[in-house]
Amino acid sequence: MTAGLVEKIKNDPALLFQFRENPAAVVEKLIGVDLPEAQLRQAAELIKTKIDLDKASGLLGSLFGK
Repeated sequence: MTAGLVEKIKNDPALLFQFRENPAAVVEKLIGVDLPEAQLRQAAELIKTKIDLDKASGLLGSLFGK
C-alpha cells in the first residue's frame, strides 16, 4: 500500500506540497478510507521516511557517480 502512495506523492509536486503541510489528510484522501488518526499518522510517517530515504539515496548516488 505505501509503495504506491509514495510514488504517487513523489511524482506530483502539488500533492507533495500538500503532504508536507498535512500528511495525515493526504494519506486519508488517497486511500479513501476513514482510519483512526493514529493509523493515519503512522502511515504518513512511513511514507515521509521512504520519500526522505529515496531523496538521500539519489543525492548519494549523484555524489558517487551512480
